[in-house]
Amino acid sequence: MAKKKQTRHKSALKAGRQALKRWLRNRDIKKSVRSAVRAVVDAAKAKDVGRIAEMTAKASAVLDKAAQSGVLHWKAAARKKSRLAAQARKLVASAAAK
Repeated sequence: MAKKKQTRHKSALKAGRQALKRWLRNRDIKKSVRSAVRAVVDAAKAKDVGRIAEMTAKASAVLDKAAQSGVLHWKAAARKKSRLAAQARKLVASAAAK
């Protein structure tokens, strides 16, 4: 005869609960990173120099927080910050030249 299915261990249930909490937190942090980066890109497309600087600073802070909490690797966050800053610098320089 087939054996009855046993219940899951308490530790497995707790691990599942913890994984769900981490997944939800990570999802929210990643979404905030994407929206902050998108705000910089939108400001760049609109060629709004003042807003670009403001949004770049906010995006840098969000990326640092994501790296600090372990959602993003710190080098990945640094790379994204560097690329955003370079893009912003390029746009500000082209706006100043005009």
